[in-house]
Amino acid sequence: MRLPVVFLVASALLFVSGLGGEAVHWLALLSAVAALVLLAKALIFPAAALQFIIIDGSNVMHWGGGAADLALVRAVVAQLAARGLTPLVWFDANAGYLVSDRYMGPDRLARALSVASRQVFVAPKGVPADPLVLKDAEALGARVVTNDRYRDWAVAHPVVGEAGRFTRGEVVAGVVRLGGEALTVFQPRVPNLFQRQQRRGRWTRWTNSPACATRLRSGKRG
Repeated sequence: MRLPVVFLVASALLFVSGLGGEAVHWLALLSAVAALVLLAKALIFPAAALQFIIIDGSNVMHWGGGAADLALVRAVVAQLAARGLTPLVWFDANAGYLVSDRYMGPDRLARALSVASRQVFVAPKGVPADPLVLKDAEALGARVVTNDRYRDWAVAHPVVGEAGRFTRGEVVAGVVRLGGEALTVFQPRVPNLFQRQQRRGRWTRWTNSPACATRLRSGKRG
């Protein structure tokens, strides 16, 4: 969306300034027309909505049966991205201490997973990530990659009982294998607002936790 606007403004300035000869003026006019066409196309045919999928990172990193391992989460992220999905990864506050000797925030975890920092979230200290994972799943209409059954949260979050809401996985001979249902799409809780936010180039958080302050803004980090 921004590029056609830049071309349009630049063409207008060049045309009005009077710099160059007649050929330059015609080139500026043609550039302006092309920019208008691109702008109209972007408005009439907006980019396809991002298809999110939530990863319970604190669960996935234990799939190997031994010590917590971020490589398992990184493998899941890679598989989902290859399927055309946009992974959002949640961790408990102690995730960093389980894989290193210090606290790890979204930025450090994102670098370890090779994703944008806006795709990684860490629950506040003392707050489990489980209900935040489920809130995102409800709000975004997203499937959750986890082997957790979330029985303690079933009353507050009915999605726990929805058939096909969760993608399970396992590690076989050192290779992460996911269930084959990862492409199922559920209905977002607030689809119209969500789509408008995407068209503005932003991803919006729906949860109320302090950990969910809007980090999903497109752009400058990650």
